[in-house]
Amino acid sequence: MPFRRIEGSIDVLAAAKQRIRNAFANGCKIYLSFSCGKDSLCMSSITYDLIKAGEIDPKQLTVIFIDEEGLYPSMVDAAMRWRKKFISAGAAFIWFCLPFKQVSVIDHLSSTESWITWEPGKEDIWMRQPPPFAVMHSPYLEYPGQMNYQTFCQIAFADGIQMVGLRTSESITRLSCVAHMDTSKLGNCFYPIYDWKDNDVWLYIKERHLEFPDIYMRLYEAGVKKNQLRLCCFFGDMSTQGLRWVAETDHDLWKRIERREPNAYLALLYWDSEMFRRSTEKRQELEADANQKDYRRLLEQLLFTPNDLIPPDTRQGLKHWRTLYKKTFGIATNEHYRRMYEALLYGDPKKRVLRIMWNNIFRDYRISIEEAAAKEGAAHG
Repeated sequence: MPFRRIEGSIDVLAAAKQRIRNAFANGCKIYLSFSCGKDSLCMSSITYDLIKAGEIDPKQLTVIFIDEEGLYPSMVDAAMRWRKKFISAGAAFIWFCLPFKQVSVIDHLSSTESWITWEPGKEDIWMRQPPPFAVMHSPYLEYPGQMNYQTFCQIAFADGIQMVGLRTSESITRLSCVAHMDTSKLGNCFYPIYDWKDNDVWLYIKERHLEFPDIYMRLYEAGVKKNQLRLCCFFGDMSTQGLRWVAETDHDLWKRIERREPNAYLALLYWDSEMFRRSTEKRQELEADANQKDYRRLLEQLLFTPNDLIPPDTRQGLKHWRTLYKKTFGIATNEHYRRMYEALLYGDPKKRVLRIMWNNIFRDYRISIEEAAAKEGAAHG
């Protein structure tokens, strides 16, 4: 999957400022997607500074915060601070606590891989209470769980431009999405900091003394690598391992999570097993014979025979996995088959691992061919 990279003549901060100025220069409504994460904080800070400098009109701006219910306390505090800042600067700030459909990969025995945030009728087990000013109802949402928040934003804010803090360096999927973007299908989103690296984000935060959720520091102290510091919903397919840290350090929050989703305890016990697709040195030590398993055969059993081990929502997309298996037969390695096998057991409702494996298998095969050619050349040299 080739990507063409072009060097710019200005730094990423100057480029982000210019992109935001250009968006506001159109005179249309601007919807800033705020999430409390580090990328969102940088994008919000740049926008806020441009407002204070008089370079953009705050009356065009509406900040959108989708409250996913399961948030670290320091994230809620950050949202409160930025709500006050933007409102004081003359912009609108809408705090949504709506019953959206969310991905959940915790309960492998349930009939679905989803749950509903702020679900009506379950107020007694909500992870926290919404703020008094939160928007709890919308004409675009006819019933709880009708859509996810991404679809909602596309519909509700179609009359303007959505400004999103997406960065391509965070995943190959995002890079592919932006690199091969069909402008006719792009819609109304744009990404002013898409070309920022992790170091750009943290340097911006450091130099401007931005206050960020302290959960980042605690996760880093717990051993999470800098390029993996992301704040996600607790039940998401890329964030379940963080539950173990919550249980160790924030007893109150853990109790609220467990009350909301009793099977969260399952993730706490087995986050580093095949069930949840995790891999650490400790796991490798405990499962020293893992490389001896024939993962291709195990994968075939999942893909081509009726099997209730695969979560239902992932099972609906098995034809895509079968296509991947067939198209890469003969070039995929046992390690590739292991990742595919574990993804199916763990669940991949957003098809993230599926997309990654398409890229990784062909990339690794190309590298192996190049290495073999280099060795042959050296042997004949």
